[in-house]
Amino acid sequence: MKCEIIAVGSEMLTPFRQDTNSLYITGKLNELGVTVAYKTIVGDRRKDLVNVIQTALSRVDIVVLMGGLGPTEDDLTREATADALSLRLRRDGAVLASIHARAAAWRMPMPENNLKQADVIETATVLLNPNGSAPGQWLDTTYNNYRKLIMLVPGPPNECKPMFDAECLPRLREVVPRRHIAKRTLKAAMIPESQADKLLAPIYTTYTDIDTTILAHAGDIQLTLLCTKADQETAEQRVEELAGKLEEALDDWLYSSEGETLEQIVLYYLGLRQATLAVAESCTGGMVAQRITGVPGSSRSFLGGAIVYSDPLKTSFANVPPEMIAKYGAVSAEVAAAMAEGIRRRTGATLGLGVTGIAGPTGGTDQKPVGLVYFAVADAQKTDTYDRTFRGDRDRVRQWATQQALDLIRKKLM
Repeated sequence: MKCEIIAVGSEMLTPFRQDTNSLYITGKLNELGVTVAYKTIVGDRRKDLVNVIQTALSRVDIVVLMGGLGPTEDDLTREATADALSLRLRRDGAVLASIHARAAAWRMPMPENNLKQADVIETATVLLNPNGSAPGQWLDTTYNNYRKLIMLVPGPPNECKPMFDAECLPRLREVVPRRHIAKRTLKAAMIPESQADKLLAPIYTTYTDIDTTILAHAGDIQLTLLCTKADQETAEQRVEELAGKLEEALDDWLYSSEGETLEQIVLYYLGLRQATLAVAESCTGGMVAQRITGVPGSSRSFLGGAIVYSDPLKTSFANVPPEMIAKYGAVSAEVAAAMAEGIRRRTGATLGLGVTGIAGPTGGTDQKPVGLVYFAVADAQKTDTYDRTFRGDRDRVRQWATQQALDLIRKKLM
């Protein structure tokens, strides 16, 4: 079965708001074997809403409408859905009573426009909303002689997600044909997207029964394999077979076969080696430490570090000799190595990481352009240094540098 998710709200057609509910709902639908074929964002104009709903009904089996169920004049999802289906609205007494009770409990006045939230499309089932005043609606109906399932859920995430889980999923499980899904997520670091595609496409395109999606972001490649079969064992076998071939092709670029983040893998290897890590960051401004400490339990292996953005702090916190900075420059392999060695000795860590570079947009020269970053990873026996030049704006350079730093630690531990 195919689904279209429609996010309703003119605010999502501006640069300031974006739809996030659909990501959550897509995951839940995929678990049922439902494919999300389309996602649409539409503004709060009744005519546009009707057109979008009718288009969705003409091409998918399931339509999920998110938002536009509130009390204001521009909340028109109920009305537009009724129009699209040539149905009428009725004012539901039970919903009306619950709205009045909610207002009384909160000791709030009841404006007249709040009552429109009790308008229910004829034949629809009311979906309870314990987290807000706007109930959802479920329709199992026909359109052009085909069966259609339509869900109207609120837009706020704290209302949308609990309602979808509690009210929509149980109903979907009863009517969606039972399918068994196998899913794997592979992740690789620092392989160029074009190279990954050249390497992997000849493999996964031969598996026409497996949906393979590739997501690339700041030095991270994520491959998701999804296979739907009549039985779980067959689905798992197919995914396992393809995953094995992709893992072999990715070789050292591969860091996860089960969807873990790079920082989780780094902490896993640190724990496996009973090793500890400390960092001295300049251009990344603490982003490496932020990613690592975002993992619960990271304190067992991550000791901490310092953001040594200025030259004096490189000296006082990471023990970088000032004459070294004067001779080679703050952005250099020598200073990166001294940062890694200095923070390792200062904290007593097994490994020390040093990162220094030019994130831009200014500060570059012909010899040291914007985007140039030096890395160093030090243990008690050896310090390895690397340099990379990343293209893009300041944020992109810092994101890529953070990913590269974590991947160098991973490879050092391997």
